[in-house]
Amino acid sequence: MVEDGLHWYALHVKPHKERAVYEQLLSRDIIAYYPHLQVKPKNPRSRKERPFFPGYLFTRVNLTEIGADALSWIPGSHRLVTYGDVPTVVPESLIKQIKEHVTAKQQSLSPLHKFKKGDIIRIVNGSFTGYEAIFDTHLTGKDRVQVLLSFLSNYPQPIRLDADAIIKMN
Repeated sequence: MVEDGLHWYALHVKPHKERAVYEQLLSRDIIAYYPHLQVKPKNPRSRKERPFFPGYLFTRVNLTEIGADALSWIPGSHRLVTYGDVPTVVPESLIKQIKEHVTAKQQSLSPLHKFKKGDIIRIVNGSFTGYEAIFDTHLTGKDRVQVLLSFLSNYPQPIRLDADAIIKMN
C-alpha cells in the first residue's frame, strides 16, 4: 500500500546500533521497523534483545521529500541498501511476512507458552536437575513456573523454578 510516495527501504546501520538508530528514526517521526527477538542471556548483563537482521532495520519514507542521503546522517547509520546507486524498495508484503515470522519465532523462544497444567516435565537446571515433575502453573513475574515434585513423600510438593529450568517430556 503506497500512499504519498511512501516505500519501505532497508537501512544499513553500524554494528550493535540497531536500537539507537531505530529510536532516532522514531524521534524524527520517521516510520521504522526494527525486527528483533527478546532473549534471556546466561549473563544477566548481556543484551536482552537480539536483532533479527544484525546491522539492518527497515524504514518507510518518501525519498523524493527527504532525499536519499538524509538517513545516512543519522548517528549510527551507514546508508540505504541500494542496487547500483538506486535505493532498493522492500515490498510491503515482505515486511508483513518478516513481522509474522519474527512474532512466530519469538513465541517459540518463550519458555512459558510450551506448558499446560498437568504436563510431565523434566527439571534440567538447578538443585532438582534430572527429576521429573508435573507442570502446575505460570507465576507472576518474569519467566517463573511452579511444578509439583514427588520428593521424599507420596504427595507432590510445589516447587518454584525459572521457566528455562524445565523441559517438556514427550
